[in-house]
Amino acid sequence: MDCNWFCWPRNHNFDFEKPQPFALPLPIPDWPQGGGFAEEKICIGDLEVVMVTELESIWGFSCSEEGIKGATFYKPKEIPEGFYCLGHYGQPNNQPLHGFLLVARETTYNATSTSPALQKPLDYTLVWSSFSWIGDENGEECGYIWLPTPPEGYRSLGFVVTKGPTKPSLDLVRCVRSDLTDTCETNDLIADMEPMFPDFPCQFWKVRPCHRGMQGKGISVGTFYCSTSFVDEVLCTFCLKNFDSSLQAMPNLEQVHSLINYYGPTVFFHPKDIYLPSSVSWFFKNGATLYKEGIKMGEEILSGGSNLPKGGENDGEYWIDLPDDSRNSSVKLGNLESAELYVHVKPALGGTFTDIAMWVFCPFNGPATIKIGLLNFSLSKIGQHVSDWEHFTLRVSNFTGELWSVYFSQHSGGEWVEASGLEFMNGSNKPVVYSSKSGHASFPHPGCYLQGSEKYGIGVRNDVARSKFAVDSSTKYKIVAAEYLGGAVAEPCWLQYMREWGPKVTYNSASELEKILSFLPLNLRIRAENIFDSLPMELYGEEGPTGPKEKNNWEGDERC
Repeated sequence: MDCNWFCWPRNHNFDFEKPQPFALPLPIPDWPQGGGFAEEKICIGDLEVVMVTELESIWGFSCSEEGIKGATFYKPKEIPEGFYCLGHYGQPNNQPLHGFLLVARETTYNATSTSPALQKPLDYTLVWSSFSWIGDENGEECGYIWLPTPPEGYRSLGFVVTKGPTKPSLDLVRCVRSDLTDTCETNDLIADMEPMFPDFPCQFWKVRPCHRGMQGKGISVGTFYCSTSFVDEVLCTFCLKNFDSSLQAMPNLEQVHSLINYYGPTVFFHPKDIYLPSSVSWFFKNGATLYKEGIKMGEEILSGGSNLPKGGENDGEYWIDLPDDSRNSSVKLGNLESAELYVHVKPALGGTFTDIAMWVFCPFNGPATIKIGLLNFSLSKIGQHVSDWEHFTLRVSNFTGELWSVYFSQHSGGEWVEASGLEFMNGSNKPVVYSSKSGHASFPHPGCYLQGSEKYGIGVRNDVARSKFAVDSSTKYKIVAAEYLGGAVAEPCWLQYMREWGPKVTYNSASELEKILSFLPLNLRIRAENIFDSLPMELYGEEGPTGPKEKNNWEGDERC
């Protein structure tokens, strides 16, 4: 990798206020004992790892240049005896300090090779520097980004940062034997220097394992990636891989209940939302009907769903519909009193974290509201369908039991929000989740979120706010699946139903949009049409969703 030396302009600032460390509102409690959960160390085969969250800043910068976020880089403040650093951490300055670095030591557990698991680097390559010829001729206040040179058969897991041009000590970090590593990919951008230096591009990225989800063995180390290329590149750093199939750091059932009781969010539904959640059993008991292709008469579903077809795939042979009698309208409105969250517990990031996915069921998804500039149009059909499954996911560290982040599912995508960006219920470590009006997508803060173009103010509205309509998931929940626990959790019959939870209805919704668009000036109309065409929603019909187990994020990682 080429070393880029250039002059740093005068609008830099090395004396800025660095991010302040984040802490949850309350201390983490003592969890029930048992297994390897929250024991601070995790064995992953030939290595044992510890998560270090107390970090010490090395170098950082802020910049007044528009579009460029400042960043700060960190090393572990203290490393337990016998453990070694694998690289350094970096994050934007516009967020509280909330990160980690894994440090590792070799074990004798199930040794897979006669070669040591860890080795010193042979050297370092200077990848990038903020070296300035103006006011700092020796570069002592500048940041230098180095890539460790691994011995043959070993890999680097992260970059190293120094303040000043002195090359780091070979004792500073360790490289890891290749067979103990996995590939990783860039994720969130930390800082992009290209707008300021188009001839010397540099981007700092967070990274994550390529292989994630329930079966993924990749482990995030907490390090960052430095890219100096204009084009996509194959990453030259790697992550760890968990070879301990026992997943001994995952929580047992008692510990899972404790985590939910302690962190379970309160879900607020919009004060004007009429399509509220219910329990699945309430939906069945109040007339939900199973239909089969070619048979006109439907069959009422038993309260536990035992007469639903199990397994298979969504072949269009079966679907669920609302009762075809006087109960139809009332069942659409749901029943908040019966509502409960359906919990799927699964390993994440190679078993170093636990994902607690919490699913919300609503008997009906209401029609959308379109926003075009200052105008809002309530639609009569577009966006509506029978049954709605939405979810959010808590990600908890298996090293300590700390809530690390929450995933908010939003229609066809979603976003991870670190704990430092969450809103919490007063006097607790329980986050707040806001469910959008009619559509039930999840968001971290109140407001109006536009699905479309924020720039032009065109798209589908997602309005969220606090109200008296709320469900406390810390008490109103049911664990429906935790595959890693073997048979400890009995999955309900309805979870095995893989077909659609609502009928497919075809109608000419294009005419509904056309009426709205016809009132717009030509240039705005074309822009709006292009935006609506790109939205991941069924504009020409309605179709009930499949159940949670049919979603690709049931076994895989969340979509983002």
